[in-house]
Amino acid sequence: MRIGEAAAAAGLTPRTVRYYEQQGLLTARRTASGHREYDAEDVRRLKAVRELRDAGLTVGDVRAFAHLLATMPADGVPEVIPKHPGAARCAVAETVARRRLADLDARIARLSQLRGRLAARLGEPAPAPEDTAPAASARAGADSGPIFWLDSAPAPEPGTAAADATPP
Repeated sequence: MRIGEAAAAAGLTPRTVRYYEQQGLLTARRTASGHREYDAEDVRRLKAVRELRDAGLTVGDVRAFAHLLATMPADGVPEVIPKHPGAARCAVAETVARRRLADLDARIARLSQLRGRLAARLGEPAPAPEDTAPAASARAGADSGPIFWLDSAPAPEPGTAAADATPP
């Protein structure tokens, strides 16, 4: 099947499929005329990547254990840490997932703090302290967006370049 059909079958766009190929998560075969060609196994792999991404993992996270995508079941992505005794565990996948979970917790804590500060500026009640306490390893993720402080930067002095650069 061609890229559009494979993308639709996996619930993705053709552009996303090409991106995953660039990132090494998938290798497309080429027809004699140079068109990408995919089969049912490729679609299953794309669905697994989509489910992992939907679970909060980044493309880099998935790339860390991309070699396991071929062993994932056809009916979806297995638990990272199997619940039944004796089941195989993958240390790499578990480490990556735990790191991502810690990063998400840190980002949630940071966003809760920012929300509390903004709510205070609007006169809304402050959230309970346990809701805004930062995680021990709190840091902003690379894709967490801009960080701003409402009360940390002094106003620029009139007549300075900084004052002239601010919008009216």
